[in-house]
Amino acid sequence: MKHIHLDRTPKEPVSHNPAIQKQVMLRLGDLPHLTNFSQARFAPGQFAPAHAHADMCEVFFVESGSGEIEVNQQIYSLTAGACIAVEQGEVHEVRNTGSEELVLTYFGLRVESA
Repeated sequence: MKHIHLDRTPKEPVSHNPAIQKQVMLRLGDLPHLTNFSQARFAPGQFAPAHAHADMCEVFFVESGSGEIEVNQQIYSLTAGACIAVEQGEVHEVRNTGSEELVLTYFGLRVESA
């Protein structure tokens, strides 16, 4: 059993854009197949540049704010309550296009190589 509270989780930079802060509640090795369980906060105009993961898929849940996620050159709206699942190898970029902070809670799942 693990008991983590967001209020006691330190902030650290997001690997794809160090100006964006995240709080990692669970890390690789904490649970089988899970690469991370985190919350990131994007200030207006901030973005995590386009990238893909060869060994994982990701699920993003919008807690608050608004923005967009581009997946394989298709743009999807991010609004509170939206959930986006990005498959292994899909190129994705997250952008805060709103005027308020975009708060995303997300996790990654390790995908076994074929």
